[in-house]
Amino acid sequence: MNRFAPAPTRREASILWPLWLSVLGLMIVGAAFIYSATANTDAANQLPWYRYRVFTQAAAYGIGLAAAFALSLLDYGRIARWSLVAYWGAVILLVLVLVPGIGSDNGWGAMRWIDLGPFQFQPAEFAKLAFLFSLANYLSRPTGELGSPFVVGKGLAMALLPFTLIAAQPDLGSAAVFMPIAFVQLLVAGAPRRFLVRFCAGVGLVAALLLADALLVPEGWHFVPLKNYQRARIQVYFGVNPIPKDATPAQRAAARNELKRKSYNIEQALISVGSGGLTGKGWREGRQSALGYLPRTVAHNDFIFSVIAEEKGFLGSVTVLGLYAVLLFTGIRVAGEARDRLGRLLAVGVVTLLFTHVFVNIGMNIHLLPVKGIPLPLLSAGGTSVISSLVAIGILQNIHLYRRHY
Repeated sequence: MNRFAPAPTRREASILWPLWLSVLGLMIVGAAFIYSATANTDAANQLPWYRYRVFTQAAAYGIGLAAAFALSLLDYGRIARWSLVAYWGAVILLVLVLVPGIGSDNGWGAMRWIDLGPFQFQPAEFAKLAFLFSLANYLSRPTGELGSPFVVGKGLAMALLPFTLIAAQPDLGSAAVFMPIAFVQLLVAGAPRRFLVRFCAGVGLVAALLLADALLVPEGWHFVPLKNYQRARIQVYFGVNPIPKDATPAQRAAARNELKRKSYNIEQALISVGSGGLTGKGWREGRQSALGYLPRTVAHNDFIFSVIAEEKGFLGSVTVLGLYAVLLFTGIRVAGEARDRLGRLLAVGVVTLLFTHVFVNIGMNIHLLPVKGIPLPLLSAGGTSVISSLVAIGILQNIHLYRRHY
């Protein structure tokens, strides 16, 4: 090392340029393709310009960036003192969203939002942040204490409570995000391997029960309280539609048509991805979303990656993945440079949260995973999701900023 080299300026030392440049790139891509997927629909509905989805997305970007900037000014150690307050506040909101008259129904029987008049707020997104902050703070204790089953069990209970409330909405996609966050934070904190193995076994058992109920149990005998559309998503993924052995040819034909109907969204998403080729059809030239084959109700949120793949092809898809890779690897670097256990656990929690969303959403779009209503960070339309993603990224900036402050 050159001892006479000039010391880095505070700006060079403090601002995570790769992180924020990747965030900027993702926001530009998100705004561009939300506009591509919704402009015709918004215009046809004669909405005023400020109610166009691209405008509300831009407003969410602005609010999220302001929140991230404000968060980065306060030492994360001081913020952590309020993590339990945030956690129990999130739990209260998750309970309230299940109360008729307070929670808002999405039309499919799912109570996921609280209607605040001009906009809707999704408590599950806030709960993810509150949970990873509170669990990181709880696990920031001497490693020897993590050998106690009570200590680890309490940490798992902190994950199980919001998981159960969100699953009851029902929103299994968002609920499932809590499990990898809990596992990774426990792993990095130094929890004994035997506890982690039992944790994985428990998660595996629950997944096996869900699959068995959806794929093997006859209609009317289901023992897992899943909504019909959730059970149908699992059946579509495995290409299974339970048909009674004594069904007539007409009933079997009807069952096949029903399975085709249930798989319509994912089939159209796959067509969108496959038809893009190397360079795509061009911005706003995608037929799947423009003509409504990829349903307009989901093209701009759950299936935004399919819109990008059709219009910008393989190169556009790789660009998106590259931007996410820069973001995630920068987060891993922040975890490695953190000054203490709390900062390290917070950073790995944020990286796990973002990675899980990216992996599940893109996996769903290309049929590697069953369809789940989980947004693609910064790309999918949705104010609460965008703001919470930017706040999570602000946490990474915060940890980096205070990494040398003791």
